[in-house]
Amino acid sequence: MKKQSIPLLSPAIGTHRELVSFHFGPTDSGQKIYVQSTLHADETPAMLTSVLLNRRLRELEAQGALAAEIVVVPVANPVGLGQYLLGQFIGRFDLSSGKNFNRHFLQFPRVVERAKEALGSDPVANRQIVRQLVRDELEQQKPLTEFESLQLALQKLTFDADVVIDLHCSLEAVMHVYTSEAGWPDFEPLACYLGSRASLLATDSGGGAFDETHSLLWWQLQQNLPADKPVGNGTLAVTVECRGQRDVSYEVAQQDAEAIVDYLKWRKAIRGEPKPLPELLTPATPLAGSEQFYAPVSGILVHRANIGDTIRAGDPLFDIVDPLTDETTTISSKTDGIFYMRRAIRFVTAGAPLGRVTGTKPVRTGVLLGA
Repeated sequence: MKKQSIPLLSPAIGTHRELVSFHFGPTDSGQKIYVQSTLHADETPAMLTSVLLNRRLRELEAQGALAAEIVVVPVANPVGLGQYLLGQFIGRFDLSSGKNFNRHFLQFPRVVERAKEALGSDPVANRQIVRQLVRDELEQQKPLTEFESLQLALQKLTFDADVVIDLHCSLEAVMHVYTSEAGWPDFEPLACYLGSRASLLATDSGGGAFDETHSLLWWQLQQNLPADKPVGNGTLAVTVECRGQRDVSYEVAQQDAEAIVDYLKWRKAIRGEPKPLPELLTPATPLAGSEQFYAPVSGILVHRANIGDTIRAGDPLFDIVDPLTDETTTISSKTDGIFYMRRAIRFVTAGAPLGRVTGTKPVRTGVLLGA
């Protein structure tokens, strides 16, 4: 195992942060796996999972069991990890700019244009050419802020990965995953091992999230290049939501770390027989089919359903009680699906997001991700 530290741009005199990565296995194997956690720095369950995954990888490396390069970044957001305001930990948004740490990563339209001239008929060679074009694009970037330098450092670590696994968690949630339609055949086994209760698919959810900045480029190349310049899926990426923010325990984190190890055995990135593949608990559904609920009024929020419940259209999910008028507003589902996440708040303002239920039919367009 090798430890690497990348210094970030200092925002002020006397301050310094760095991005730390752990590198396991052979670098010449032809396969690179990248796993990171807590890009939203307040999502601690993911961080503990990556810590325990690191421990397992050290054991497996000592046994000579690693057949691929595996990179783990347990703290993908040291900037957000240091953000406290009046005792509250704020790790989702950069306090300096208000930007979401997992949005608006660098996209590569110029790479798509340059690839039209640079690529040939060999798909293996084309993959290397595209990665070199991406490398060149990243090297030309000049970050102006610590936030930008963090995003650039992460992309430099991952642009040549075959698989990117981005570990997050929600506020209150069951295990669920986000990936693209093209990535789903490769990540369905991961969802099975993790016991995912919801798998949400979208090629472009519109937010420029970390996972999609990798997978979307290769999809765009496939859509824009002629058949005589073939391009496969150079990087497949998935976001794993490790339940809710308070689901921090050794037992659960070890379970998730072992699930990732079994998945990497399934991919032959780790030698050895993986555990038998469990059945997928719930079929994958389009992210555009998820129904999102918002508070129509302000008041006390009372949950009428539990996380993970199977919901039918018409089932009540939330009551909002006005403490001054004693009026109760009930919000019911219009969708059949799994109640896979909800906010942790118990008093809401008008317009506040409340939660989501999966759905099989697309009902939303545009930006599909939350703030």
